[in-house]
Amino acid sequence: MEKKAEMQKTMYDNAKSHFLGNFPDSLPIEQAYVHIGMYLGWVIETGLYSDFFEEEAAGQIFRFKRKEISCTILSEIWDGYLGFELFNREGNMFTYYYYGGGLYRADYDEVLVKSLPSIYHVTDSWENYEKMKQRINLRYQDWKKLTGN
Repeated sequence: MEKKAEMQKTMYDNAKSHFLGNFPDSLPIEQAYVHIGMYLGWVIETGLYSDFFEEEAAGQIFRFKRKEISCTILSEIWDGYLGFELFNREGNMFTYYYYGGGLYRADYDEVLVKSLPSIYHVTDSWENYEKMKQRINLRYQDWKKLTGN
């Protein structure tokens, strides 16, 4: 029960914590939003968002699905915030496990960062988004098998 209560109040990520931290001076601030936006985009495409997010972001959801707004713009609209109220129950359970547990970051590094200087040097492109989407889909399917969801 304690873990469930902890999950219900979780903020998984916030761009502000990145650009106020070790963010490279040579990069535009928008780069702090890329990794968060890629995950939020996947959540939209998978339908794991909450009723609250659907009500507040209906236009953004529609435009993202049509690839009219990028991952960075999607994340910027939400101030780089990635918190529990954006996800439905299953979305929170998976995000708590995957994003909150550090596996997303490890996958992001392996799939996109590779030999780049940092997480912030990844280009916000649909090609990169598709690469991450494939990896997250695999993790999601594995998680579903593991948990019986």
